[in-house]
Amino acid sequence: MLARPRHATAGMKKNKKWPTAVDLFSGCGAVTEALKRRHFRVVAAVDNDPVACKTYRKNHPSVHLYEKNIRGVSPAAIRRTQLNGKSLDLLVVCAPCQPFSSQGEKDSADKRARLIFSAARFAAVLKPKVILFENVPGLATPRFTKILAALRRELRKIHYKVGDPKMVDAADYGVPQRRQRCILLAKRSGTPSLLPKPTTPDGKRESVRRAIKGLPRLSAGQTSRTDTLHFSRRHHPVTLERLSHIPQDGGSRLSLPRKLVLKCHKEYSGHPDVYGRMAWDDVAPTLTTGCTDVTKGRFAHPRANRAITLREAARLQTFRDHYQFEGNPGEIARQIGNAVPVRLIDAMVPVLRSQIRRRG
Repeated sequence: MLARPRHATAGMKKNKKWPTAVDLFSGCGAVTEALKRRHFRVVAAVDNDPVACKTYRKNHPSVHLYEKNIRGVSPAAIRRTQLNGKSLDLLVVCAPCQPFSSQGEKDSADKRARLIFSAARFAAVLKPKVILFENVPGLATPRFTKILAALRRELRKIHYKVGDPKMVDAADYGVPQRRQRCILLAKRSGTPSLLPKPTTPDGKRESVRRAIKGLPRLSAGQTSRTDTLHFSRRHHPVTLERLSHIPQDGGSRLSLPRKLVLKCHKEYSGHPDVYGRMAWDDVAPTLTTGCTDVTKGRFAHPRANRAITLREAARLQTFRDHYQFEGNPGEIARQIGNAVPVRLIDAMVPVLRSQIRRRG
């Protein structure tokens, strides 16, 4: 299993002041989980997905969660009740990524693309020292230049300097998964800092093998006796036959005999990862909301003839096993696939803390 980052210890002084944070578009709580591990006091979170909110509450009962559309949440109420009238240290904004995603149509007219402007409304009232934006790389593409420029203007009006968007790969920061993200920092006083150097560059990256090490071996349709998330979905017989022909440890559907190739693939070379296996000693591909379905990507186990389990997916997103998820299997897969890798935010914390402390 992956090495664990350092967390709060019982020996810490109770009067030590932890910086405060608000988590917008919090989903199932991955960002909050990372911040709490690294001694941030998350005072409020906002999300409107009822199932993700159940998961959030299960794991973060002390955080005031606003389960509603963000347009209906009052930042003044957060400042008054959760911050006792004080200013905030960190505002995290992980707006819905679908409008900016390469998996979608990248519709710049999509109303969800404008949810990112909620940051300015909350920042104007909460006055955070630092704002962290996390999203897919598409946010920084030419298609969304106008939206990003408008966001900069709105933040400048309330005296925030906005850095340039930086593309990062979560695999460079201790995540056993290839996941490209766009990180943007804004600062109320001074110029935003550069992001931390990679902690696990090429040659030092985590791997699928280390991430899922120690979990019971399962065949298709089997369930672990001790872990409710570690169960294999039942596959159709033809799916199992296809998987039996795909080489272990990174094989792809290119090895299928002609009779087992899907009709839609016979004259089509796109989506090459469909029916592919993960490789033991490499990072996993980007996990999506269909991460336990071999027809949705390279989500087959490196050795077994099955898709990865929810527990394996959660570990590849760097959730520790104690993290509890609410919902049916499809809803849990969606929460895991949509989450920010916990360890990616963990790696950003040193820069965030230094920016909160520094005025210039």
